[in-house]
Amino acid sequence: MTGRRPQATSTSVTVFRNCMLLRNHEIRREDLWVRDGIIIDPEPLFFDEQVGWNQEIDCGGVLIAPGLIDLQINGGFGVDFSYAINDQASAQESLVKVAKGILAHGVTSFCPTIVTSSQDKYHAILPWITPTPGSAETGAEILGAHVEGPFIAVAKKGAHTEEYIRDLSGGSEAVEAMYGSLNNVRIITLAPEHDPTGQVVRELCAKGISVSMGHSSANLTHGETAALNGATLITHLFNAMSAFHHRDPGLLGLLTSKMLHDKSVYYGIIADGIHTHPAALRMAYRTNFPAMCLVTDAICAMGLEDGTYHLGPQSITVEGQRAVITGTDTLCGAIATLFRAVQKLIKGARCSIVEALEAASLHPAEALGIQRKKGSLDFGCDADFIMINVDEMDLLSTWIGGKRVYKKPEG
Repeated sequence: MTGRRPQATSTSVTVFRNCMLLRNHEIRREDLWVRDGIIIDPEPLFFDEQVGWNQEIDCGGVLIAPGLIDLQINGGFGVDFSYAINDQASAQESLVKVAKGILAHGVTSFCPTIVTSSQDKYHAILPWITPTPGSAETGAEILGAHVEGPFIAVAKKGAHTEEYIRDLSGGSEAVEAMYGSLNNVRIITLAPEHDPTGQVVRELCAKGISVSMGHSSANLTHGETAALNGATLITHLFNAMSAFHHRDPGLLGLLTSKMLHDKSVYYGIIADGIHTHPAALRMAYRTNFPAMCLVTDAICAMGLEDGTYHLGPQSITVEGQRAVITGTDTLCGAIATLFRAVQKLIKGARCSIVEALEAASLHPAEALGIQRKKGSLDFGCDADFIMINVDEMDLLSTWIGGKRVYKKPEG
Protein backbone atom coordinates (compact mmCIF):
# COMPACT_ATOMS: atom_id res chain seq x y z
CA MET A 1 0.00 0.00 0.00
CA THR A 2 1.27 3.43 -0.89
CA GLY A 3 0.08 6.99 -0.74
CA ARG A 4 -1.21 9.17 2.07
CA ARG A 5 -1.56 7.58 5.47
CA PRO A 6 -5.27 7.21 6.39
CA GLN A 7 -6.67 8.70 9.56
CA ALA A 8 -5.73 6.76 12.68
CA THR A 9 -8.40 4.45 14.07
CA SER A 10 -9.89 4.70 17.54
CA THR A 11 -8.97 1.06 18.15
CA SER A 12 -5.37 -0.09 18.65
CA VAL A 13 -3.63 -0.90 15.36
CA THR A 14 0.08 -1.66 15.20
CA VAL A 15 2.05 -2.33 12.04
CA PHE A 16 5.37 -4.19 12.27
CA ARG A 17 7.63 -3.25 9.36
CA ASN A 18 11.06 -4.24 8.08
CA CYS A 19 10.57 -7.86 9.05
CA MET A 20 10.19 -11.35 7.65
CA LEU A 21 7.18 -13.49 8.52
CA LEU A 22 6.82 -17.25 8.87
CA ARG A 23 3.47 -17.55 7.12
CA ASN A 24 1.93 -20.31 5.00
CA HIS A 25 4.90 -22.64 5.55
CA GLU A 26 7.47 -20.20 4.20
CA ILE A 27 9.47 -17.15 5.19
CA ARG A 28 8.42 -14.04 3.30
CA ARG A 29 9.23 -10.34 3.59
CA GLU A 30 5.97 -8.78 4.65
CA ASP A 31 4.50 -6.40 7.23
CA LEU A 32 2.50 -7.73 10.16
CA TRP A 33 -0.68 -5.87 11.12
CA VAL A 34 -2.26 -6.28 14.55
CA ARG A 35 -5.55 -4.82 15.72
CA ASP A 36 -6.67 -5.17 19.33
CA GLY A 37 -4.48 -8.23 19.83
CA ILE A 38 -5.54 -10.01 16.61
CA ILE A 39 -3.57 -10.38 13.36
CA ILE A 40 -5.49 -8.68 10.55
CA ASP A 41 -5.58 -8.26 6.80
CA PRO A 42 -4.75 -4.55 6.36
CA GLU A 43 -6.57 -4.07 3.06
CA PRO A 44 -10.12 -3.78 4.48
CA LEU A 45 -8.77 -1.49 7.18
CA PHE A 46 -7.07 0.75 4.64
CA PHE A 47 -9.53 0.75 1.75
CA ASP A 48 -12.93 0.06 3.37
CA GLU A 49 -12.63 1.72 6.76
CA GLN A 50 -10.04 4.21 5.48
CA VAL A 51 -8.24 4.28 8.79
CA GLY A 52 -4.59 3.67 9.55
CA TRP A 53 -2.35 2.62 12.38
CA ASN A 54 -1.71 3.99 15.86
CA GLN A 55 1.81 2.60 16.16
CA GLU A 56 4.52 1.65 13.69
CA ILE A 57 7.43 -0.58 14.76
CA ASP A 58 10.64 -1.03 12.77
CA CYS A 59 11.72 -4.63 13.44
CA GLY A 60 15.25 -4.30 12.06
CA GLY A 61 14.98 -7.22 9.64
CA VAL A 62 14.15 -9.93 12.19
CA LEU A 63 12.03 -13.02 11.60
CA ILE A 64 8.59 -13.00 13.21
CA ALA A 65 7.31 -16.52 13.89
CA PRO A 66 4.26 -17.83 15.78
CA GLY A 67 4.61 -18.16 19.53
CA LEU A 68 5.56 -21.61 20.74
CA ILE A 69 3.03 -23.96 22.39
CA ASP A 70 4.14 -26.54 24.97
CA LEU A 71 1.63 -29.38 25.40
CA GLN A 72 3.57 -31.15 28.15
CA ILE A 73 5.43 -29.29 30.86
CA ASN A 74 5.56 -30.51 34.47
CA GLY A 75 7.03 -27.29 35.81
CA GLY A 76 10.26 -25.33 35.83
CA PHE A 77 12.28 -22.68 37.66
CA GLY A 78 11.97 -24.59 40.92
CA VAL A 79 8.23 -25.31 40.58
CA ASP A 80 6.70 -28.76 40.14
CA PHE A 81 2.97 -28.40 39.47
CA SER A 82 2.21 -31.85 40.93
CA TYR A 83 4.02 -31.02 44.17
CA ALA A 84 3.62 -27.26 44.64
CA ILE A 85 -0.10 -26.73 44.04
CA ASN A 86 -2.57 -27.47 46.84
CA ASP A 87 -4.84 -24.40 46.96
CA GLN A 88 -5.64 -21.22 45.05
CA ALA A 89 -2.74 -19.20 46.47
CA SER A 90 -0.09 -21.83 45.75
CA ALA A 91 -1.54 -22.39 42.28
CA GLN A 92 -1.39 -18.69 41.47
CA GLU A 93 2.20 -18.41 42.66
CA SER A 94 3.39 -21.59 40.92
CA LEU A 95 1.62 -21.12 37.60
CA VAL A 96 2.60 -17.48 37.22
CA LYS A 97 6.24 -18.21 38.04
CA VAL A 98 6.50 -20.82 35.30
CA ALA A 99 4.25 -18.95 32.86
CA LYS A 100 6.44 -15.85 33.13
CA GLY A 101 9.67 -17.85 33.08
CA ILE A 102 8.93 -19.59 29.79
CA LEU A 103 8.32 -16.28 28.02
CA ALA A 104 12.10 -15.96 27.80
CA HIS A 105 12.09 -19.18 25.76
CA GLY A 106 9.44 -18.19 23.24
CA VAL A 107 6.46 -20.02 24.78
CA THR A 108 3.18 -18.10 24.57
CA SER A 109 0.76 -20.94 25.48
CA PHE A 110 1.11 -24.14 27.51
CA CYS A 111 -0.62 -27.03 29.25
CA PRO A 112 0.57 -27.44 32.87
CA THR A 113 1.07 -31.17 33.30
CA ILE A 114 0.18 -33.24 36.37
CA VAL A 115 1.81 -36.66 36.70
CA THR A 116 0.23 -39.79 38.20
CA SER A 117 -0.97 -38.85 41.69
CA SER A 118 -3.56 -39.77 44.29
CA GLN A 119 -7.24 -38.92 43.87
CA ASP A 120 -7.01 -36.39 46.71
CA LYS A 121 -4.10 -34.70 44.97
CA TYR A 122 -5.99 -34.32 41.71
CA HIS A 123 -8.98 -32.88 43.57
CA ALA A 124 -6.69 -30.35 45.25
CA ILE A 125 -4.82 -29.31 42.07
CA LEU A 126 -7.10 -29.40 39.04
CA PRO A 127 -9.71 -26.82 40.17
CA TRP A 128 -6.97 -24.16 40.15
CA ILE A 129 -5.41 -24.81 36.71
CA THR A 130 -7.96 -22.65 34.95
CA PRO A 131 -7.50 -21.55 31.32
CA THR A 132 -6.00 -18.07 31.58
CA PRO A 133 -5.14 -15.54 28.85
CA GLY A 134 -1.49 -14.59 28.56
CA SER A 135 -0.05 -11.19 29.45
CA ALA A 136 3.09 -9.56 30.79
CA GLU A 137 1.64 -9.83 34.29
CA THR A 138 0.51 -13.47 34.18
CA GLY A 139 2.90 -14.91 31.58
CA ALA A 140 2.11 -17.42 28.85
CA GLU A 141 -1.50 -18.43 28.27
CA ILE A 142 -2.74 -21.49 30.16
CA LEU A 143 -4.72 -23.69 27.76
CA GLY A 144 -5.83 -26.14 30.45
CA ALA A 145 -4.25 -29.04 32.30
CA HIS A 146 -2.55 -32.06 30.78
CA VAL A 147 -3.21 -34.97 33.13
CA GLU A 148 -0.59 -37.66 32.52
CA GLY A 149 -1.94 -40.70 34.35
CA PRO A 150 -2.97 -42.50 36.47
CA PHE A 151 -4.59 -44.74 33.81
CA ILE A 152 -1.29 -45.99 32.41
CA ALA A 153 0.61 -49.29 32.16
CA VAL A 154 2.64 -50.32 35.18
CA ALA A 155 5.27 -51.84 32.88
CA LYS A 156 5.75 -48.45 31.21
CA LYS A 157 5.37 -46.23 34.25
CA GLY A 158 8.75 -44.53 33.84
CA ALA A 159 9.11 -42.10 36.74
CA HIS A 160 5.43 -42.35 37.74
CA THR A 161 4.60 -43.74 41.19
CA GLU A 162 3.26 -47.29 40.84
CA GLU A 163 0.97 -47.24 43.88
CA TYR A 164 -1.23 -44.58 42.25
CA ILE A 165 -1.59 -46.27 38.84
CA ARG A 166 -5.11 -47.47 37.97
CA ASP A 167 -6.85 -49.28 35.11
CA LEU A 168 -10.05 -48.22 33.37
CA SER A 169 -12.32 -51.02 34.58
CA GLY A 170 -14.67 -48.41 36.03
CA GLY A 171 -15.12 -46.68 32.66
CA SER A 172 -15.41 -42.93 32.18
CA GLU A 173 -17.15 -42.64 35.55
CA ALA A 174 -13.91 -43.78 37.19
CA VAL A 175 -12.02 -41.10 35.26
CA GLU A 176 -14.31 -38.33 36.48
CA ALA A 177 -14.24 -39.68 40.02
CA MET A 178 -10.43 -39.72 39.95
CA TYR A 179 -10.03 -36.15 38.70
CA GLY A 180 -13.05 -34.65 40.45
CA SER A 181 -13.92 -32.36 37.56
CA LEU A 182 -12.90 -32.31 33.93
CA ASN A 183 -13.64 -28.60 33.45
CA ASN A 184 -10.00 -27.53 33.42
CA VAL A 185 -8.59 -30.65 31.74
CA ARG A 186 -7.39 -30.18 28.16
CA ILE A 187 -5.39 -33.40 27.60
CA ILE A 188 -5.48 -36.83 29.26
CA THR A 189 -2.66 -39.32 28.69
CA LEU A 190 -3.80 -42.91 29.11
CA ALA A 191 -2.75 -46.40 28.03
CA PRO A 192 -5.21 -47.44 25.28
CA GLU A 193 -4.94 -51.15 26.15
CA HIS A 194 -6.96 -50.29 29.27
CA ASP A 195 -9.83 -49.29 26.96
CA PRO A 196 -9.96 -52.05 24.31
CA THR A 197 -13.33 -50.98 22.86
CA GLY A 198 -12.47 -47.28 22.78
CA GLN A 199 -15.59 -46.33 24.74
CA VAL A 200 -13.79 -44.29 27.39
CA VAL A 201 -11.76 -42.46 24.75
CA ARG A 202 -14.92 -41.70 22.78
CA GLU A 203 -16.74 -40.34 25.84
CA LEU A 204 -13.80 -38.17 26.88
CA CYS A 205 -13.44 -36.74 23.38
CA ALA A 206 -17.17 -35.94 23.35
CA LYS A 207 -16.49 -33.69 26.37
CA GLY A 208 -13.90 -31.71 24.39
CA ILE A 209 -10.85 -33.39 25.92
CA SER A 210 -7.89 -34.38 23.77
CA VAL A 211 -6.88 -37.97 24.51
CA SER A 212 -3.21 -38.87 24.19
CA MET A 213 -1.84 -42.41 24.16
CA GLY A 214 1.22 -42.99 26.30
CA HIS A 215 2.99 -44.82 29.10
CA SER A 216 1.65 -47.86 27.33
CA SER A 217 2.34 -51.45 26.30
CA ALA A 218 -0.33 -51.19 23.59
CA ASN A 219 -0.12 -53.03 20.33
CA LEU A 220 -0.99 -51.31 17.05
CA THR A 221 -4.60 -52.50 17.15
CA HIS A 222 -5.11 -50.89 20.56
CA GLY A 223 -3.72 -47.64 19.19
CA GLU A 224 -5.83 -47.74 16.06
CA THR A 225 -8.99 -48.43 18.09
CA ALA A 226 -8.27 -45.43 20.32
CA ALA A 227 -7.53 -43.21 17.32
CA LEU A 228 -10.70 -44.24 15.50
CA ASN A 229 -12.63 -43.32 18.64
CA GLY A 230 -11.11 -39.86 18.82
CA ALA A 231 -7.60 -40.03 20.35
CA THR A 232 -5.44 -37.48 18.56
CA LEU A 233 -2.07 -37.61 20.29
CA ILE A 234 0.80 -39.87 21.34
CA THR A 235 2.67 -38.83 24.47
CA HIS A 236 6.48 -38.39 24.10
CA LEU A 237 7.07 -40.76 21.18
CA PHE A 238 9.66 -43.53 21.77
CA ASN A 239 9.61 -42.98 25.54
CA ALA A 240 7.56 -45.16 27.95
CA MET A 241 6.01 -47.30 25.21
CA SER A 242 6.63 -50.68 23.62
CA ALA A 243 9.65 -50.74 21.35
CA PHE A 244 9.13 -51.11 17.62
CA HIS A 245 8.80 -54.72 16.43
CA HIS A 246 8.43 -55.68 12.80
CA ARG A 247 5.43 -57.94 13.53
CA ASP A 248 3.68 -55.42 15.75
CA PRO A 249 5.05 -51.87 15.72
CA GLY A 250 2.91 -50.79 18.69
CA LEU A 251 1.97 -47.11 18.97
CA LEU A 252 4.83 -46.19 16.66
CA GLY A 253 2.87 -47.85 13.88
CA LEU A 254 0.26 -45.08 14.08
CA LEU A 255 2.67 -42.82 12.22
CA THR A 256 2.08 -44.86 9.05
CA SER A 257 -1.15 -46.78 9.75
CA LYS A 258 -3.58 -47.11 6.82
CA MET A 259 -6.45 -48.06 9.12
CA LEU A 260 -7.18 -44.54 10.36
CA HIS A 261 -9.11 -43.29 7.31
CA ASP A 262 -6.99 -40.15 6.96
CA LYS A 263 -7.34 -39.25 10.64
CA SER A 264 -4.34 -37.35 11.98
CA VAL A 265 -2.63 -38.69 15.08
CA TYR A 266 -0.09 -36.17 16.33
CA TYR A 267 2.82 -37.11 18.53
CA GLY A 268 4.83 -35.29 21.14
CA ILE A 269 8.57 -35.74 20.98
CA ILE A 270 11.32 -34.58 23.34
CA ALA A 271 14.19 -33.17 21.28
CA ASP A 272 16.63 -32.56 24.11
CA GLY A 273 19.43 -34.87 22.95
CA ILE A 274 18.80 -37.15 25.95
CA HIS A 275 15.32 -38.67 25.61
CA THR A 276 15.48 -39.12 21.84
CA HIS A 277 18.58 -39.99 19.82
CA PRO A 278 19.16 -37.79 16.74
CA ALA A 279 18.67 -40.86 14.55
CA ALA A 280 15.25 -41.41 16.13
CA LEU A 281 14.41 -37.74 15.56
CA ARG A 282 15.29 -38.14 11.89
CA MET A 283 13.22 -41.31 11.69
CA ALA A 284 10.13 -39.58 13.06
CA TYR A 285 10.73 -36.47 10.94
CA ARG A 286 11.07 -38.42 7.70
CA THR A 287 8.18 -40.76 8.49
CA ASN A 288 5.49 -38.27 9.49
CA PHE A 289 6.70 -34.73 10.04
CA PRO A 290 3.25 -33.02 9.76
CA ALA A 291 2.20 -34.79 12.99
CA MET A 292 5.33 -33.89 15.00
CA CYS A 293 4.82 -31.72 18.09
CA LEU A 294 7.88 -30.68 20.05
CA VAL A 295 7.32 -30.82 23.82
CA THR A 296 9.67 -30.19 26.70
CA ASP A 297 8.29 -32.62 29.30
CA ALA A 298 10.19 -30.18 31.50
CA ILE A 299 10.47 -30.71 35.23
CA CYS A 300 11.03 -28.26 38.06
CA ALA A 301 14.77 -28.19 37.39
CA MET A 302 14.42 -26.48 34.02
CA GLY A 303 16.26 -23.21 34.45
CA LEU A 304 18.07 -24.38 37.63
CA GLU A 305 21.53 -25.66 38.46
CA ASP A 306 22.51 -29.29 39.09
CA GLY A 307 21.01 -30.68 42.29
CA THR A 308 18.19 -32.71 43.85
CA TYR A 309 14.57 -31.64 43.44
CA HIS A 310 11.02 -33.06 43.54
CA LEU A 311 8.85 -34.30 40.68
CA GLY A 312 5.50 -35.08 42.30
CA PRO A 313 6.29 -37.48 45.16
CA GLN A 314 9.61 -38.54 43.58
CA SER A 315 13.09 -37.26 44.42
CA ILE A 316 15.03 -36.50 41.24
CA THR A 317 18.66 -35.65 40.57
CA VAL A 318 19.89 -33.31 37.83
CA GLU A 319 23.38 -33.62 36.41
CA GLY A 320 24.20 -31.72 33.25
CA GLN A 321 21.41 -32.28 30.73
CA ARG A 322 20.01 -35.39 32.45
CA ALA A 323 17.32 -35.69 35.13
CA VAL A 324 16.85 -39.12 36.76
CA ILE A 325 15.06 -40.63 39.74
CA THR A 326 17.54 -40.25 42.58
CA GLY A 327 19.72 -43.34 42.93
CA THR A 328 18.71 -44.78 39.53
CA ASP A 329 19.28 -44.25 35.81
CA THR A 330 15.54 -43.83 35.08
CA LEU A 331 14.85 -40.62 33.15
CA CYS A 332 12.08 -38.55 34.70
CA GLY A 333 11.52 -35.56 32.50
CA ALA A 334 13.65 -33.03 30.70
CA ILE A 335 15.27 -29.74 31.53
CA ALA A 336 15.73 -28.28 28.05
CA THR A 337 13.48 -25.37 27.01
CA LEU A 338 11.14 -25.48 24.01
CA PHE A 339 13.22 -23.00 22.01
CA ARG A 340 16.24 -25.17 22.72
CA ALA A 341 14.25 -28.13 21.37
CA VAL A 342 13.64 -26.17 18.16
CA GLN A 343 17.39 -25.64 17.83
CA LYS A 344 18.06 -29.32 18.58
CA LEU A 345 15.52 -30.46 15.98
CA ILE A 346 17.16 -28.38 13.26
CA LYS A 347 20.50 -29.98 14.00
CA GLY A 348 19.33 -33.50 14.86
CA ALA A 349 16.67 -34.02 12.18
CA ARG A 350 18.42 -31.81 9.62
CA CYS A 351 15.20 -29.99 8.97
CA SER A 352 14.54 -26.39 8.02
CA ILE A 353 13.99 -23.50 10.43
CA VAL A 354 10.42 -23.26 9.17
CA GLU A 355 9.74 -26.92 9.91
CA ALA A 356 11.29 -26.79 13.38
CA LEU A 357 9.31 -23.69 14.37
CA GLU A 358 6.05 -25.14 13.05
CA ALA A 359 6.66 -28.34 15.03
CA ALA A 360 6.55 -26.19 18.17
CA SER A 361 3.68 -23.91 17.16
CA LEU A 362 1.37 -24.85 14.28
CA HIS A 363 1.38 -28.61 14.91
CA PRO A 364 0.54 -28.39 18.64
CA ALA A 365 -2.26 -25.96 17.79
CA GLU A 366 -3.61 -28.41 15.20
CA ALA A 367 -3.36 -31.26 17.71
CA LEU A 368 -5.69 -29.35 20.04
CA GLY A 369 -7.91 -28.05 17.23
CA ILE A 370 -7.10 -24.39 17.95
CA GLN A 371 -5.19 -23.59 14.76
CA ARG A 372 -7.65 -20.86 13.81
CA LYS A 373 -6.51 -18.86 16.86
CA LYS A 374 -3.05 -20.14 17.74
CA GLY A 375 0.08 -21.45 16.09
CA SER A 376 0.23 -19.30 12.96
CA LEU A 377 0.33 -15.71 11.71
CA ASP A 378 -2.82 -16.13 9.63
CA PHE A 379 -5.40 -13.35 9.63
CA GLY A 380 -7.74 -13.78 12.60
CA CYS A 381 -5.18 -15.50 14.83
CA ASP A 382 -4.11 -14.16 18.20
CA ALA A 383 -1.04 -11.94 17.82
CA ASP A 384 1.18 -14.26 19.85
CA PHE A 385 4.61 -14.37 18.24
CA ILE A 386 8.35 -14.31 18.71
CA MET A 387 11.14 -12.32 17.06
CA ILE A 388 14.25 -14.23 16.04
CA ASN A 389 17.70 -13.37 14.71
CA VAL A 390 17.76 -16.02 12.01
CA ASP A 391 21.51 -15.87 11.40
CA GLU A 392 22.26 -16.89 14.99
CA MET A 393 18.93 -18.65 15.66
CA ASP A 394 18.63 -16.39 18.70
CA LEU A 395 15.37 -15.45 20.43
CA LEU A 396 15.11 -11.67 20.76
CA SER A 397 11.61 -11.08 22.13
CA THR A 398 8.22 -12.65 22.85
CA TRP A 399 4.84 -11.01 22.21
CA ILE A 400 1.30 -11.86 23.38
CA GLY A 401 -1.71 -10.10 21.91
CA GLY A 402 0.62 -7.80 20.01
CA LYS A 403 2.30 -6.61 23.22
CA ARG A 404 5.91 -7.36 24.08
CA VAL A 405 6.11 -9.53 27.19
CA TYR A 406 9.81 -10.41 27.05
CA LYS A 407 12.92 -8.79 25.59
CA LYS A 408 16.36 -10.36 25.61
CA PRO A 409 18.69 -8.37 27.87
CA GLU A 410 21.30 -6.39 25.98
CA GLY A 411 24.96 -7.22 26.29
